[in-house]
Amino acid sequence: MGGADVVLDMIGGAYLERNLRALKMDGRIVYIAALDGGTLEVPVMALMRKRATLTGSTLRNRPADEKARLAQRIEATVWPWIEAGRFRPVIDAVLPLSQAAEAHRRLEAGAHLGKIILKD
Repeated sequence: MGGADVVLDMIGGAYLERNLRALKMDGRIVYIAALDGGTLEVPVMALMRKRATLTGSTLRNRPADEKARLAQRIEATVWPWIEAGRFRPVIDAVLPLSQAAEAHRRLEAGAHLGKIILKD
């Protein structure tokens, strides 16, 4: 079964069901922000069917030395995945810089899934 091993969610709210659909069996959803609000309605049966782990984390209240250690671990662990092409962000659209206003409208409307990239 395809899907993501880990979903990092910065939105929260209504994205939980989308995240579960995108997740592999035994995958993890990690909340790292809550731009759509701090409350979730959890579809428990869908969570159970995926045997998913739902968790959250923030760097905000951590000491600077702990943040530095985490950054080093991420560089050592994640950067090789990026170089090997194992980590692929979801890209919704690539737009010319001249369409920055349109990109911003798409973001505000929530009509995108993934990153919107502005390019010269």
